[in-house]
Amino acid sequence: MTSSQITVALVDDQPLFRSGIRMLIDSQEDMRFIGEASDGVAAVSLAKALKPDVMLMDVRMPGQDGLESTKQIVASGSATRILVLTTFDLDEAVARAVGAGASGFLLKDADPEFLLAAVRTVATGAEVFAAQATADLIRRYSAAVPATRAVPERYTTLTEREREMFALASRGLSNGEIARQEFLSEATVKTHISRVLAKLGLRDRVQLVVFAYEHGLN
Repeated sequence: MTSSQITVALVDDQPLFRSGIRMLIDSQEDMRFIGEASDGVAAVSLAKALKPDVMLMDVRMPGQDGLESTKQIVASGSATRILVLTTFDLDEAVARAVGAGASGFLLKDADPEFLLAAVRTVATGAEVFAAQATADLIRRYSAAVPATRAVPERYTTLTEREREMFALASRGLSNGEIARQEFLSEATVKTHISRVLAKLGLRDRVQLVVFAYEHGLN
């Protein structure tokens, strides 16, 4: 064990799936599997007690599902990053989980190497999929996140340039794509996006896309 290890927890109601993921995580030198749960209620307690860096969360479980558990964990102020696991791509439940604060989603049949890369990426505070995938997900199931159309006061604190960056990011453009379009360096774009997230109180670009759709700013 090293201090640089990424701590990982898993929530899924299928014992065989949990066993496979546990072995996969434990086979990595830079990761440590620290706990598992089989239902949503236990997931919340697990996050509070063990504070994993990353929690893999099945979105569909008997009783309290992964959506409600994600809401509760994020609302508690936990620093744990949540990766939602789903059987179906562009699932409405996943759209809701992303809106609730999940940092991304993975298909359950994803290649092991992709899952490991996703855990590493999310642990750094980034997303595990292209912003466009998020935009497509929320666009397809925007009805799952009712738009208030009321522009929050904190949005008005953005400068004109920051609003431009917000608009481009909400459409699913990457930092590189924005940089090329606006003739800026990627470092400058990253700085602008970081300021936008801070002013809006959002954790990452995933929530930025959701925020845009919730308030009709896309």
